[in-house]
Amino acid sequence: MFRVLLTITISVDMEGISGVVADDHTSSSHKEYERFRKLMTAEANAAIEGALAGGADQIVVNDSHGRKTNILIEGLSPVAELISGSPKPFGMMQGIGPEVDAVFFVGYHAASGTGAAVLEHTWSGHVVELRLNGRVVGEMGLNAALAGAYDAPVILVTGDRAVTEEARALVGEIETVAVKDGVTRSAARCLHPEVVHQLIRQAAERALRLAVSPFVVPSPITLQVVFQRALHADMAELVPGSQRVDGRTVEWIGEDMPIVYRVFRAMGALSKAG
Repeated sequence: MFRVLLTITISVDMEGISGVVADDHTSSSHKEYERFRKLMTAEANAAIEGALAGGADQIVVNDSHGRKTNILIEGLSPVAELISGSPKPFGMMQGIGPEVDAVFFVGYHAASGTGAAVLEHTWSGHVVELRLNGRVVGEMGLNAALAGAYDAPVILVTGDRAVTEEARALVGEIETVAVKDGVTRSAARCLHPEVVHQLIRQAAERALRLAVSPFVVPSPITLQVVFQRALHADMAELVPGSQRVDGRTVEWIGEDMPIVYRVFRAMGALSKAG
């Protein structure tokens, strides 16, 4: 008798890694960046180890920060495959598909405007707020919605305390690991990496025993993006089918979450050209 393989996708961002508290820490132009990409790789490994202990058979790690070339493949567990580089059609969620059983978010941060949240933002500095069917979401929520479109629940979220609270409020009683408590946007009380790795390993193993429903946004899906400036909205409105709600807000309505996701990415890219 054949056993169905358990496939896990792990999306790894950088702002939610323990020790990361400044934009410079996540930028390849900063002298200490190499330290923090090693810490990022180590937290990914902790999630991989926990997933294996929980029964995962196939693990795909997607580098989800910036230009998406941060994770050191030579330092990554050899049992996992790595998706690196950009552009990627699904960006932070490359690797998602009907074959994926569950998703981990590692090193995530809270939505733009969240108080006491380390390096809070939503996609870029141009986006002030993102809404799906009127509900404000950050990157965590948008990515969970895409996973839900493929019937894959998010079962583990790690990052600062703000994003773990955001995750539980949106997707329910999943496993979370708060690796740091934000003091301000650029200061935090951080756990030691060794402590963090143990907590992530344990949470990842427990996560695979959960019975969690996917986060599904019902159709029709109304995407609204509030930009920092009217110029950014001017550019985003170039996406066919877009409607201008007000000076800084653009709306797009669709039936399919994967397409809505790509529309948002296109709006974000166009806004940067303005």
